[in-house]
Amino acid sequence: MSSLRNAAEDYLRMRRALGYKLEGPGRQLGQFLAYLEQTGARTVTIENAVAWATQPAGADPGYWSERLSVVRQFARHLQTIDPTCEVPPARLLPYRSQRAIPYPYTPEQISALMRAAARLPSPLMAATYPTLFGLLAVSGLRIGEAIGLDRDDVDALHGLIRVINSKFGKSREVPLDPSAMRALDAYDRRRDQLCPRPASEAFFLSTAGTRLQQPHIHRVFSRLKRTVGLTPRSPRCRPRLHDLRHRFAVNTLIDWYRQGVDVQARLPVLSTYMGHAEPADTYWYLTATPELLGLAAQRLEPTIEQVCG
Repeated sequence: MSSLRNAAEDYLRMRRALGYKLEGPGRQLGQFLAYLEQTGARTVTIENAVAWATQPAGADPGYWSERLSVVRQFARHLQTIDPTCEVPPARLLPYRSQRAIPYPYTPEQISALMRAAARLPSPLMAATYPTLFGLLAVSGLRIGEAIGLDRDDVDALHGLIRVINSKFGKSREVPLDPSAMRALDAYDRRRDQLCPRPASEAFFLSTAGTRLQQPHIHRVFSRLKRTVGLTPRSPRCRPRLHDLRHRFAVNTLIDWYRQGVDVQARLPVLSTYMGHAEPADTYWYLTATPELLGLAAQRLEPTIEQVCG
């Protein structure tokens, strides 16, 4: 293994020990190191960093900026042990990211997505993907948390799933509605019929009997969303699987408002359920919808009348 590869392993190991998963950046850093090896480079320079980051030509500037940021972070680490390493300045390939607007999935669209997934050509995929999409919709789990589940993490007896060592090393128990548990139990039996000798203890399996990987999931989702006609509402509002997590958070608040509960007092409960470190992190997911705004306004009306009356 080259000295650059050793340095990269040390860098990733250190960052991950601090709680960062670095799945995407880790893959990108590996691709950058392969590029350096192909070009015969012995260290990171501004020139080779920019040359790699701006591939492919014609890609979105935000994508280029993200790639260069991955190299910049590693170069800062590398420079502490290699004085010849150059750190790309922050002013190179600048890009101000804009928060994506969560896609407002309707129940009918989610059902259509699950029906399309059930028609995938592989019997195991046709069982796995509808169950996975359904679980994301009703639980608010992160995609990585769902595919990280092992068989023992799904506890049908107590009606919950255990999310182990998730973001920032946090673990939690997530209770589910009995209907969701029945769907997971049905998948459990079907999966064992179709793949009786898997290569992994993962709950959700690929056709190879291994744990599902996010890049493949997103490729399947991209194909299915075209099939069911899920189209962008704007450049910033495109259908993403992660938006099912936003939808879960917003719908939970809407249900609480309808029930007349103290939403502010219950927010820490939602924050814990979703695996956030604190309620402030949950606010990111509470994108205003017309129904949510209307219910919140109704709750404020008596207070406004008292103040202005």
